Amino acid sequence: MIHIIDTDHPWDVYSINSGHTEVISCLEWDQSGSRLLSADGDGQIKCWGMTEHLVNSWECTQSSSLDGDPIIALSWLHNGVKLALHVEKSGSTNFGEKFSRVKFSPSLTLFGGKPMEGWLAVTVSGLVTVSLLKPNGTLLTASESLCRLRGRVALADIAFTSGGNIVVAATDGSSSSPVQFYKVCVSVVNEKCRIDTELLPSLFMRCTTDPVRRDKYPAVTHLKFLTRENSEQVLLCASSQMGSIVECWSLRKEGLPVNNIFQHRSPVVGEKQPMILKWRILSATNDLERVSAVALPKLPISISNTDLKVASDTKFFPGLGLALAFHDGSIQILHRLSLHTMGVFYGSSDPAIKRQRAGGPTLHFKALQFSWTSLALVGVDNQGKLHMIRVSPSMGQMLDMNTLLRHLLFLLEYCMVTGYDWWDVLLHAQPSMVHNLLEKLHEEYMRQNQALQQVLSTRIVAVKASLCKLSSATAARACDFHAKLLLIAISSTLKSLLRPHVLNTPDKSPGDRLSEICTKNTDTDIDKVMINLKTEEFVLDGPPLQSLQQLIQWVGDFVLYLLANLPNQVSSTWRPLPGSIVRPGFGFLRDGASLGTLREMLVMIRIWGLLKPGCLPIYTATSDNQDSMFLLFRLLTKLWLCSRDESHLQDPDETLIDECCLLPSQLLVPSMDWLPINDGVITKIQTKHPLRLQFGKPYTLPGVNPNAQVEVFRSPASQRMDHLRCLHLGISPTEDSKACTRCGCVTMLRSPNKTNAMRQWEQRWIKNCLCGGLWRRIPSTLT
Repeated sequence: MIHIIDTDHPWDVYSINSGHTEVISCLEWDQSGSRLLSADGDGQIKCWGMTEHLVNSWECTQSSSLDGDPIIALSWLHNGVKLALHVEKSGSTNFGEKFSRVKFSPSLTLFGGKPMEGWLAVTVSGLVTVSLLKPNGTLLTASESLCRLRGRVALADIAFTSGGNIVVAATDGSSSSPVQFYKVCVSVVNEKCRIDTELLPSLFMRCTTDPVRRDKYPAVTHLKFLTRENSEQVLLCASSQMGSIVECWSLRKEGLPVNNIFQHRSPVVGEKQPMILKWRILSATNDLERVSAVALPKLPISISNTDLKVASDTKFFPGLGLALAFHDGSIQILHRLSLHTMGVFYGSSDPAIKRQRAGGPTLHFKALQFSWTSLALVGVDNQGKLHMIRVSPSMGQMLDMNTLLRHLLFLLEYCMVTGYDWWDVLLHAQPSMVHNLLEKLHEEYMRQNQALQQVLSTRIVAVKASLCKLSSATAARACDFHAKLLLIAISSTLKSLLRPHVLNTPDKSPGDRLSEICTKNTDTDIDKVMINLKTEEFVLDGPPLQSLQQLIQWVGDFVLYLLANLPNQVSSTWRPLPGSIVRPGFGFLRDGASLGTLREMLVMIRIWGLLKPGCLPIYTATSDNQDSMFLLFRLLTKLWLCSRDESHLQDPDETLIDECCLLPSQLLVPSMDWLPINDGVITKIQTKHPLRLQFGKPYTLPGVNPNAQVEVFRSPASQRMDHLRCLHLGISPTEDSKACTRCGCVTMLRSPNKTNAMRQWEQRWIKNCLCGGLWRRIPSTLT
């Protein structure tokens, strides 16, 4: 069986009957986390992919086999993307300087330089096998011996070079035997996969040449390249029943000494000393407790001398430490180059687990992995329990609050630029830090160039929403950020329907012209703003407009809700009223850009209403002759004028507040279903006390309603919503649904829509949620 778990819902286990007949020896995720390789002791390799892009639904998509030859190392081919994180530049204002792209070639390329997908495995008998995924879905497979004299391989690891080659390290398991290294080149010739191998310099472990330790550690138990993209540094661990020793080696270029006979001859002009590659030991530990598992850092931190010095001075250690788990249940984090101890974890605080059980083995980790930013460790122990361990960015050393905030901010920016999940960074963000992190993140974002800001515009909103959920004081702002993500998505979708009237279009699209005219024209009369637009660009067929009515209705309801709540939300100083709960929507009242977008939407909807009245938002008015959109646009424009210049926010005048006070007597104000109530574990582990969870049982804090934080913004027994389609699902929905693993957004699994316009909207969220999170299937009873 293969068990797949989402870290924010660790009790929700999805188990796959893998079909492997022997014990699974290797599991390997791809870079995106959407595919998984599994290999077993019978030479079977299977590739698993998500069914309908759901993290708790998987199926086998491809498989290859080397019958009877156990797989001991497995890796996806490299896609050529490599980043370097520069600690020295952490104070820079430019993301491009902090996180630079490193020149790196894919293992194999298709036409046009696109990386070819596939995997590579090493077997016990010394074979290397490569399977390539062709664009048409078929598999090209080839196998080749690592060297002419095939021998038993007990341990192996795989790394990649910047030139596109693959390096395999292999050992027969004996510390007195050499650790061999091979260069593997993969190519496709005449529609067939070809593998070429070449022997590289090998090494003998230092402990075997030491007379004191020669026979003390007979077996090599762990062999790992320090990082997947660095084939020039390797970590070796030799062990006995009593203990272990760890060595770190580096491949260096050295001049070849010339015999004395040739040293006196006159050198030829331009002749250089011949160079050879040679393994040199970087560092070694003293005698250690017996090692049971090794975890290597995944953060691609630059290890130049300057970066290492700055990291040491500022106590920024993520990416610099590797973790060793021992048979006594403890974990040590050592510096990846010097192997000095940086931190120690002594296992569970539960005394029953701490002490050795009578007649049974000590509880210890069998497998260990770092998260992408190296701020968390996940391990599986010898009793099948899963452990998640927080790893301090400063390794427990005392830091002032500003330095700690700077470290977390640096890693949040890294996640924002790369797209990796920032869940493990949130483990270290205390509720008291949330406000400062939000402010500093926004400042750094605003310093980037316009193009990069546009690329990261939705991702930064998603990061802010995740941060806000950590504190009850900012829970309402999390609702605002999710509403902003939905507004951005609806705005871009509706604008994309506009087409220029003539083909020889000017530089600006109709959507851009709409934004420009609405920004320049500050008139509070919606019809006067419409006059300046080329209305022929807004002409659409009836069916698309009618099918998008639910999105248009959300825009209309949201504008009405914001304006009706204005008097309750602000005092004359633009601060929350003393003693009042900051309700969702407060963040929009000072957000000139979002108010401007809502204003543009109302203008567009007004024009479409002339063509197809059925697409207009429906309001319940107390008067038959009430022009609801005219009234809302007038009030929205007044509010927008107060906040359009962020540097000079103006107070809303008394007239505007009085008119907004009258709104509930003129129009029925809708109750907004605020997204979302997060049932993940991240909001429950801000304290230092460990949580004990049970598979299959969702966790709630003792005596606390898990929904209490945001329940004040909801009516009891409220109708459940499909947050993406803006549809009511009823109090007890019967449809199968999916929920976002990050924000909790719920939407139906099957589309009820037939029209192309709505189908296109749904296709945008087929892989990821609005916030970029992954989907998981939830049964209808939990919706």
